[in-house]
Amino acid sequence: MLQIIIQGRGGQGAQTAGNLLAYAFHAQGLHVQSFATYGGARRGTPVNSYIRVDERPVRVRCDIERADAILCFDATLLEGQLLAAAGPDTLIVVNSARNAAVFAQALPGKCVIPIDALTISRQQGLGRIVNSALLGALARVIESPSLSALTQALVDNAPKQHDENVAACVAGYRYADRQLLGSDA
Repeated sequence: MLQIIIQGRGGQGAQTAGNLLAYAFHAQGLHVQSFATYGGARRGTPVNSYIRVDERPVRVRCDIERADAILCFDATLLEGQLLAAAGPDTLIVVNSARNAAVFAQALPGKCVIPIDALTISRQQGLGRIVNSALLGALARVIESPSLSALTQALVDNAPKQHDENVAACVAGYRYADRQLLGSDA
């Protein structure tokens, strides 16, 4: 079973990202469980979205204690309870313009892949809306769901700006690919 935690701040689109990711996995014929928790009912408070994916029905009904992957919308949230859910094999994709060496020094033993999603989103005409770029990056890093399933989920379910969201998703995927291959993003 694949277990993913998405964390952001209220208003950043973490819950929407979780829903879109769940749609993409479901479209590939997988069983998905998706739920969210909120730190408070206001903008800027932490929001978590949890996703479990399996080839069989998902029957577990608790929070994710050890994630296979974490998608973090704000690098300042990489602490405490979120990092406690990260084991040595957990892949952490974080929205940050800083390079991987900074995270390797700050979080030794953690596999952190920084993605400059804000720049990608601005280049695609989305302003500060980073969820599509981050979803593309996550899909590349964990090698699932397929880019075509994810972009179709964006077309079918994104609230607006479908073309811009798809372009940001593809750009995020390519950015992550360059990060993983060790070339400059």
